[in-house]
Amino acid sequence: MFTGIVAGTGIFRSKRGVDGGLAFNLEAGFEITEPEEGESIAINGVCLTAYNIKGRCFTVDVSPESLDRTTLQDLRLGSQVNMERAVRLSDRLGGHIVSGHVDCVATVKERRVTGTFTLFSFSLAEQWNRYIIEKGSVTIDGVSLTVNSCSAGRFEVSIIPHTLKMTTLGQLKIGSRVNIEVDIIGKYVEKLLAGQPTISVGQEPGKINPAFLAEHGFF
Repeated sequence: MFTGIVAGTGIFRSKRGVDGGLAFNLEAGFEITEPEEGESIAINGVCLTAYNIKGRCFTVDVSPESLDRTTLQDLRLGSQVNMERAVRLSDRLGGHIVSGHVDCVATVKERRVTGTFTLFSFSLAEQWNRYIIEKGSVTIDGVSLTVNSCSAGRFEVSIIPHTLKMTTLGQLKIGSRVNIEVDIIGKYVEKLLAGQPTISVGQEPGKINPAFLAEHGFF
C-alpha cells in the first residue's frame, strides 16, 4: 500500500524483454535505506516489485497488463519517473490510501498558472468519471491530489510549487498522458450499493443496498 506522497524522482536507465513483458532498470534520485529484495515500489503510480537492488539502482518486471493499462509503455531511456516505496504501519498517512493499481490513463487538456499554483485539467474515459468527486482524492502518476472540480469526462487539480519541484508533474504539457488511480474506497462503496449478496451467521442470504444501510444507521 502507498499514500501518494512521492519520495522523489528516478531515472529510467534501460529495458529488456521478459516473457511477453519487460524488465526495467531504474535509478532512484534518493537513498534506498534498508532495502528489501522483492519490496514494492510505485513507479508513476504503478506498484511494481523491486529486485537486484544495488545502491540506488534496481530492476522491476512489468507485465503485459501493466503495459497496456498504464503509461509505462511510453517511457524512454532517461525519462524521469515518480517513485514511492511502500508505506510502513508506523508511517504518517499524509496522502490517501493508494494501492498502486492504475485504473486508466488521462490526458492533459489545459495547464495554467494562477499565482503560485499551477492548475491542470485532465480528460478521461467517462466510465471512470463517477469515481472523481469534487474535493475527493485522486492519484496522478503516483501523486495524491485533491480534485478541484469535475464534469463529464474531465476534472481539474491544483498543484503547489513543492509538488511541481519534487515530482514529474512539472514536466506535463497539453497532450501528456498520465496514470490515474481513483479512490479505492469509492469503488468498494459502489460494489456494496450494487446489492452484492452477503450472508451473516444465522441469517438467510440478503443484500447490502441503500435500504439496508439506512436501516442499520449508516445513513
